[in-house]
Amino acid sequence: MIETRTPEEPHATMVTATNVDATAVNTIDWLSTADVTIVVPVYQRQYRWDIGACEQLLADIRAVADLNDRHMHFIGSILSSDRADGEGAELVLIDGQQRITTLMLLVAALHHTLMAEDSEVTPQLQRVLVASHDPERTKLRPHRAWAEVFERVVLAPGGATGARDSRFDDNYAFFRSQISLDEAPRIWRGLQKLEHVAITLGSGANAQQIFESLNSTGEPLRDHELIHNYVLMGLSHAEQREIEADFWLPIELNTGDAIAEFWRHYLIMATGREITGGAGGRGVYDAFRHTFPRLEIDDLRAHAARWRAHAEIYRVLRDPSAAPDAEIGRQLGYVNTFGSGLYPLVMRAYDDFLRGVIDREELIETLEMVQALLMRRAIVGTSTDRLVARLCRAREEGADALAHAIGRITPSDERVRVALKYSDLPHPVYVLGRLAGVSDTHGFEVDHIVPLTPGESWSGDGTREWAEYTEDEQNSHRALAQTLGNLALLEQELAERVFDRSFPAKRAAFARSAVASTRDLADLGEWSTRAIAERSSALSDRFVQVWARPGSPGIDDDGLTPVLDAVRRRGWPPGWEREWDYVEYRGEHWEVPDVKYLFNRVFKRLWADSRTDVVSYSERRGGPVYEARSWNGQWDQLDDDHFLYMGWDSSYMLSAVQGVLEEAGLAPEVFVKYSYIGAVM
Repeated sequence: MIETRTPEEPHATMVTATNVDATAVNTIDWLSTADVTIVVPVYQRQYRWDIGACEQLLADIRAVADLNDRHMHFIGSILSSDRADGEGAELVLIDGQQRITTLMLLVAALHHTLMAEDSEVTPQLQRVLVASHDPERTKLRPHRAWAEVFERVVLAPGGATGARDSRFDDNYAFFRSQISLDEAPRIWRGLQKLEHVAITLGSGANAQQIFESLNSTGEPLRDHELIHNYVLMGLSHAEQREIEADFWLPIELNTGDAIAEFWRHYLIMATGREITGGAGGRGVYDAFRHTFPRLEIDDLRAHAARWRAHAEIYRVLRDPSAAPDAEIGRQLGYVNTFGSGLYPLVMRAYDDFLRGVIDREELIETLEMVQALLMRRAIVGTSTDRLVARLCRAREEGADALAHAIGRITPSDERVRVALKYSDLPHPVYVLGRLAGVSDTHGFEVDHIVPLTPGESWSGDGTREWAEYTEDEQNSHRALAQTLGNLALLEQELAERVFDRSFPAKRAAFARSAVASTRDLADLGEWSTRAIAERSSALSDRFVQVWARPGSPGIDDDGLTPVLDAVRRRGWPPGWEREWDYVEYRGEHWEVPDVKYLFNRVFKRLWADSRTDVVSYSERRGGPVYEARSWNGQWDQLDDDHFLYMGWDSSYMLSAVQGVLEEAGLAPEVFVKYSYIGAVM
C-alpha cells in the first residue's frame, strides 16, 4: 500500500540500533546512488507483481504528481544488508523486491520513451537503472535464474519480447504502453515524490529475525481499516479530527460489525461493478481508491456526507424495524429473508426515495421485484451470484430499465410451477405467510402434513397405515414431503399437538387455525400424493401472483453472465483454455473459449464497426491499439497503420474488452456462458 504524508507529520529520522540503521529517504535518490548495486538473494521468491498492481502503482504516481509539493507518497520500508565482497558496494534486498523491481521496470519504460528526445532527464534515469562500474549491467540484480531476462527487458530499447518469459515482460509492456512522450514529465515528477524507510543491517544483525518482525505485526489491516487510513492520510490534524467526528464515527455507529460489508455494498452500488478479492484480498479497498483517487478536503467533505447518509440507510436495511414507514419496514424485512446480496440495489432505491427521486409506491414496487427475483431463483435452484451490479447499472437508466433487467433474469411462471410441484420449498415460513396474508409469522410453524419420516402407524386416510403402503407409494410421499403442497402454516401451540400425527388426527387442529389456507385442509377426507399435487397447483397460482415476474422479458434466465460482470482473473490459471462455453455477441453465437480469443475478436470487430470508439478508448487508456509496434512482443495487425498488442495478461484483456464495449455502448448486448471449469476457477 502506498500512503501519502505531508511535512506537517513527523518526518522519520535516523534511528541507530545494534547494527541497524533506519532512515526516511527519497526513493529515486536512493536508487540513484552511484556506487551501489542492489542484489536479490537466492532465497527470495520470484517476482510476481501483475498488471493490476502495476496499474495501481502508476495511478498513485500520477495522483501525487498532480498534488502540491507538500504531498509525498510513502511506499513502505525497504530492508537490506550491506555486503562488500563484490566489485563495488552491494545492498542485499531482504524485503522490498516486488516494489523495487516494479519501479525499475517503470523507470526503464520511461527511459526508453525519452531516449530519442535527448531529454535532460535521460541521464538521471540512466543512473537509476545502470550500475556505474559496469554500464552493461543493471543496478538491480534479480535472482540469477532471471537476471538475463531482466537485463534484456530493462537495457534493450525494445524491452519485452512477447514470448511470455516472465512478469518482467508483461509489466514493462504495460508501462511502455501507458507512458506517452507528452506525459513523461508528469510521471517523472511523480516518481521523484516517492519515499520510503531504508532499513540497512550491519554484519552482526539477524536479517531473518528483523524480516519476520516487519511482516508479523499482527493481523493485516482489513479493507475498511485501509479505507479509514486512506481517507485521513495527508490531512492536517484539525481536518482529521473533523472528518473522524462528523463522518467516520457516524458511519461506524450505523454499520457496526457490518462496516466491511457496507463498504463493499456501497462501492458496488456506486460503480455498478462486482467487487472481487483483488490483489492480496483487498478488492474493496482497491475499488475505493479507484473510485475516489483524490480526496482533497472540500471534495472529501462532500463524498463523506454521502457515505454517512448511505450508512444511515444501511442501518435501516439491517434493522427494518427502524424504518419510519411500517409498510416499507415490512418489505425490507421480507428482503432480509434472502440475506444481504442485493443490498446495493435496495440501498440505492431507498436513497432515491429519501431524496424524492421516487415515491413510496415505486420503492415498494422495487422491493417486491427484488423478492420475486430472489424467490423464483431460489425455487428453481439458480445461483444469485453476480446479479446485483448489473441491476445497479440498470437502475441508473430508470425504472423501466430496472424492471426489464430483473424480468430478464427471473425464472418464468412455467419453470416455477414445475419446481414448486417437485422441489423442496425454500424459506417456507416466509412463503406460506405471504401466500396466506400473514404479515407477522412469529408464533407460527411449518407443519409437514406427510411427516418427513412417517411412523409405521401414520395414515393419510385413517384406514391404511404407513406400513401397508407399497414401497413406491412410500417413496412418492417422501419425495413430496417438503414441497409446497405438503406444507401448512400452523400456530405453534397447534403444531406441537399434532406433530407427526396422522392426517385425520390433524384435521381438528387445522380447523382451529386462523390461516384460511390451513383451515381448508380440515375439509379434506384424506391426504395423498394426488391431494398434494392439487394443493400445490392451487397455491402455485397464488405464488406467481404474489411474486410476479416484472416487465416484459425477452428471455428466461439461462445462466448467461453480462460481460461487464465476467470475473477478472490475474495471470493464466490452470483451466483457462476452457473458461467459457461460448459468448453471445449482440445475438451472435461466438465459439471463444477464453478471454484472449474474445479480446482479439472484439477489437477486430469494433475496428470494422465502431472505429472511433476504439480509438477514443485506446487513446484514453494508453492502448491496446497503437500506430506502430513500439516494442517487441505479440502483436496483431488491424490495418496498414494500426496494431493490436496481444501480450497482456488475462485480467487486463478482460478489462479492455469491458471498457471498449462500454465506450461503444454495446456492453449490455454481450454475454458470456461459463463452462464448468471456468465457473469454479
